[in-house]
Amino acid sequence: MKIFIGADHRGFELKDKIEAYLAKRNYPVEDVGALQYDKDDDSSKYAALAALAVIGSDDKDPRGILICRSGNGMAMAANRFNGIRAAVATTPEIAGLARTDNDSNILCLSSELFGDNDNWQPIVDIWLDTKASRKARFIRRNKQLDNLS
Repeated sequence: MKIFIGADHRGFELKDKIEAYLAKRNYPVEDVGALQYDKDDDSSKYAALAALAVIGSDDKDPRGILICRSGNGMAMAANRFNGIRAAVATTPEIAGLARTDNDSNILCLSSELFGDNDNWQPIVDIWLDTKASRKARFIRRNKQLDNLS
């Protein structure tokens, strides 16, 4: 599983922490930006870069992690791309459901909630370790999501 990670200025520091954590767990990680802190950058740019990287990846299970102030801006932008199912998770339980029920391929996190603590670690761990359900109803619903755009 290759992970594409991105953040705007509000998630820049947390992105670096998560990237180091993933590398320590031996995940291949590609940073799609921001590569330098810029207080005037926009989350949609990095959401698009991550979404396109996930869609275009040759990896059999590519994923993305995006960070902005609330996580919502990243999710809204990433979900504009066909085949992306970006989910904002604030608890490990929600992260697990995003994977099992929705086969989420991009996790969006809030730097407002997690920038000053390590409470994001169990969320990332559950999201990475949880397999998508192969139940027909979830497969059908996720195909419907993919075909909306």
